[in-house]
Amino acid sequence: MREERQTVGPVVAAAHLAAGAMPALSEIEFAMTLMHHSFQRWMVRCMAAAGQPGLQPIAVHLLHAVAHRGREKTLAELCMMFNIEDTHVVTYAIKKLAALDLVKSSRRGKEKTVKATPKGIEACRRYHEVREALLVDSMRRLNLDEEALSGIAATMRTISGQYDQAARSAAIL
Repeated sequence: MREERQTVGPVVAAAHLAAGAMPALSEIEFAMTLMHHSFQRWMVRCMAAAGQPGLQPIAVHLLHAVAHRGREKTLAELCMMFNIEDTHVVTYAIKKLAALDLVKSSRRGKEKTVKATPKGIEACRRYHEVREALLVDSMRRLNLDEEALSGIAATMRTISGQYDQAARSAAIL
């Protein structure tokens, strides 16, 4: 007697949403949720291993962004870069980073700017070393196609625009 395999269906967190017209979108949403939480946990622990414990994920993002290309950034640029509507979130994280002497604030006209300090640049360098040793080496062993990964990233950025548009529409309902 042949045993039939039962299909499980899409791997989702909310079957009622997957029951709609596009179940694959529910799969993407669940995968993004898992990846988001894993990535945030990784960033915090990697930065702690690099010598800067106690930072929140947004502070780690901002420190790397502020150190990016060695030029000062405005708060507006940082908010836009990470698609953050609440500037208070960025302001609070920048204050924490400044208190640790990882960034320094100044002004360009009326705009507040932020630049990485030598201590902040060193923290980013150490983070890079830990990342290479613990994450990049293991990811390389998976033999993932880097061009395909870049394509996935581009698709994810495009999809984020769809979520933004839907959020604007939902705000006026």
